[in-house]
Amino acid sequence: MRISALTAQAVPWKNGGGVTRELAVHEQDGHMVWRVSLADITRNGPFSAFPGLARIHCVTEGAGHSLSNEGTRLEARPLQPLCFDGGVDLECRLRAGPCKAFNVIYDPEQVRAEPRMLADGPVPDTDVCQVLFVVCGSLQVAGTDRLGPGEGIVTQSAAGVVITGGGTVIQVRILPV
Repeated sequence: MRISALTAQAVPWKNGGGVTRELAVHEQDGHMVWRVSLADITRNGPFSAFPGLARIHCVTEGAGHSLSNEGTRLEARPLQPLCFDGGVDLECRLRAGPCKAFNVIYDPEQVRAEPRMLADGPVPDTDVCQVLFVVCGSLQVAGTDRLGPGEGIVTQSAAGVVITGGGTVIQVRILPV
């Protein structure tokens, strides 16, 4: 399945403090198992909490930000996936202006999500569900057009998929628990 932040509808965050573009969602029996999105973070303020869910957050544009509360401080830096409990109440403080972030929100009782940053070359093939999201450069998928920044795929196989053009791609493998 092809995904694109370029055509996805911008929708308000759960807490109303910004917008996100939902790229893909997998539900089972009417409940969300996992969701991937690209968020625009334009101001300081509360981060949406998702009790009972886990989160992967990776800054794709801008200098990033910090997420904190009285007992926690997390640093969201460009192209460094940050994994944390989605139910924690956190405040966001931008480091140096607006940024964009790729997000995976998932039910840790149903699946495990493993992020990895990939560079130019063949994408390692696996036989599990995975999301590939292009940050820069391009992704050549056998039998389809070349995908550019803000685009990607959700697939069971990465056979024949190659990152080109000095590319950086976020890979998230979604595995059963």
